[in-house]
Amino acid sequence: MVSRKCKYALAAIFELAFRNIKNPVKIHDIAAAQAIPQRFLEIILAELKHAGFLESRRGIEGGYILAKPADTITVGDVIFFLEGDFSKVKREYKDTSNLIGNYAFKRLWNEVTMAISDVYKKTTFADLVQQELKNREKQIPNYVI
Repeated sequence: MVSRKCKYALAAIFELAFRNIKNPVKIHDIAAAQAIPQRFLEIILAELKHAGFLESRRGIEGGYILAKPADTITVGDVIFFLEGDFSKVKREYKDTSNLIGNYAFKRLWNEVTMAISDVYKKTTFADLVQQELKNREKQIPNYVI
């Protein structure tokens, strides 16, 4: 499970990657497009800028842009920055050594955590944008008779 803050950060970076423009995007435009409270987004964007994911520009034409290409920023990079190491995530499974199968379940939860971690680490924002675009193409109605 990731925090709401992390979900908002992922959505903000996705929005910038999806727009795929070199011009800065204003905070209120990101907030409106992704349904994120603007005040909370301001804090998140500042943290993402400090971490090197984003750059900001001042002035009337100012806003935020990706600091690196979308195909070099992974979901795992952002989650790791905001949430910490995946292997340290608390698991719901409690270690009670008197239960039969305890070792097997502990190993299972570790494998699940590592599998999720691998997906996060391999998925770039460019991958997510491509998936979104493909999905939108499928949903465009065809009125040709």
